[in-house]
Amino acid sequence: MTWDDGNPYVEQLAAGVHAYVQPDGGWMVNNCGVVVDDRGTAVLVDTTSTEKRNRAVLAEIAKVSVGAPRALVNTHHHPDHTYGNGFLPPETTIIGHDKCREMVLHAGLEATKVITAPDYGDLTLRPPDVTFPDRMTLHLSDFPVELLHVGGPAHTTNDVLVWLPEQRVLFSGDLAFNGGQPFVLEGSIAGFRRAVAQMQALAPSVLAPGHGPVCRGEDVERLLADMDAYLAYVEEVAAASYAAGLTPLEAAQKHRDNPYSGWAETERFVGNLHRAYSELAGNPVDTKLTVPSVWPDMVTFHGGPIACHA
Repeated sequence: MTWDDGNPYVEQLAAGVHAYVQPDGGWMVNNCGVVVDDRGTAVLVDTTSTEKRNRAVLAEIAKVSVGAPRALVNTHHHPDHTYGNGFLPPETTIIGHDKCREMVLHAGLEATKVITAPDYGDLTLRPPDVTFPDRMTLHLSDFPVELLHVGGPAHTTNDVLVWLPEQRVLFSGDLAFNGGQPFVLEGSIAGFRRAVAQMQALAPSVLAPGHGPVCRGEDVERLLADMDAYLAYVEEVAAASYAAGLTPLEAAQKHRDNPYSGWAETERFVGNLHRAYSELAGNPVDTKLTVPSVWPDMVTFHGGPIACHA
């Protein structure tokens, strides 16, 4: 199967390394990953949003691994990447950044009240059991898996890159969206651009984004360059619009026709401008802006209810 088929599929990225890719990559429809060593021991990268989707992920993982997964890495706290944690057995250790645990507990199941369309099933909130501040290395039987916090707010406050240096494979979490606009509301525009630079410095041969199809070779370079250009555009629009006294919604409406209007989830442009305005106002980088607080602006920009196909 491929992205164009519209159904979730497994794509091999390297020996023992797979991505579970979920079209259409929109709200609550993310990608996951699994890394398996020569003994069949599995480390998972993220879960997903609903019971049905998580059970499908775990069924595929069971085909390429032996026994319960040893560990699960959450790339960040957002619900589409963590709501499935509760479907893992107790012996699977869940790992995330220090702030990931804090934010999972703080947010709870609030997202189910904002994005109400999916049948989430029987969710049990489960935050990371083991946390780290900067970096951690998981040593499988025949190769390492490096977990790298990007150093500050970017997509969120707790973004972690999952890097396989020997295979040159990168699971980026939502520090890369392929085909959709990135979302910076809970992070930092400048910090996100620094995170993109970090990914460029790693020079991965294969990149599995948090949403959208896998990239390889020159397409990786192109995707990361496009991400940085988009963020620079948001900064440019925000600076001019903030100086002109426009609200973030007014700024987004004025610049509705822009070089990135063909990317999916264009309503994120409004949320990203809210974050950029906060930075321009001189607020601390960790100032919290929540999805429920800006969702009405995003719905207005979208022109009606925002679809979710989870």
